[in-house]
Amino acid sequence: MAAEDASDLRGFREAQRLAYDCAEAVAARLRPGVTEREAARMQRDWLAGRGVRDWFHLPFAWFGDRTAFTGFRLPTQFFPTGRRLEPGMPFILDLAPVHRGFTADVGYAGCLGPDPLHERMTSDLLEHRELILREVRERRPLREIYEDVDRLMMRQGYTNRHRAYPFGVIAHKVGRLSERRWSPQLFGFGTQALRGLASDALRGHREGWSPLWSPHRSSGHPPRPGLWAVEPHLGFRGTGVKFEELLVVTDSRDPLESAFWLDDDLPHVRRGREERAA
Repeated sequence: MAAEDASDLRGFREAQRLAYDCAEAVAARLRPGVTEREAARMQRDWLAGRGVRDWFHLPFAWFGDRTAFTGFRLPTQFFPTGRRLEPGMPFILDLAPVHRGFTADVGYAGCLGPDPLHERMTSDLLEHRELILREVRERRPLREIYEDVDRLMMRQGYTNRHRAYPFGVIAHKVGRLSERRWSPQLFGFGTQALRGLASDALRGHREGWSPLWSPHRSSGHPPRPGLWAVEPHLGFRGTGVKFEELLVVTDSRDPLESAFWLDDDLPHVRRGREERAA
């Protein structure tokens, strides 16, 4: 991202905060008996009431062992189901609205009641946030950073669950879209966003980079300037925990300006600060 694009960051930050506000509002309304489909619809309705008409992808909700993608083999298994939330059960809300042409893609992990394991996992997850930023600033190849995330998870005693995503991605590029009052979806993804990702993929193929950050050879290149939606996902038995937020990569030679998280005032970041302060 070049310096002249810096004015766009406010729009992306506002879209991301709106998405996290939605996740927190819906999480506060979850009760025993609510289904994944109902939780997904709650997210969609909350955002529609605030002017969202387009999506990178429609909201997801995963409850219980589905937060760790237990038994997932097909893409259709990611879509919300009739699984009902129970006391003590972990949940993940994942939503990607487009607000005024700016794309956000966030993940929010919670639990219906206190759970020391879940709290430990959300705390350990922040080490990955620090590792990713540090190594992106070092301009390490994306594939190598992915492998370092894997190794950190193993040292922590967890399994890598973002490998279960299509193409095993830990992140993907996002960008501005034309502002529209309504945009159709294809398999739960906005057609505008899919066209943009496909265009990046074709351009990247010609130039030797990929808009999908994966463990494959296509990601054997340094971070490409732009915004990346990054989502490390830990798993331990039937519990999964993740965050997803935007990482800004620039062409600056200053290490501190070459990469930074778009916003350090997000729910999982605030929880981490509170834990350290305690």
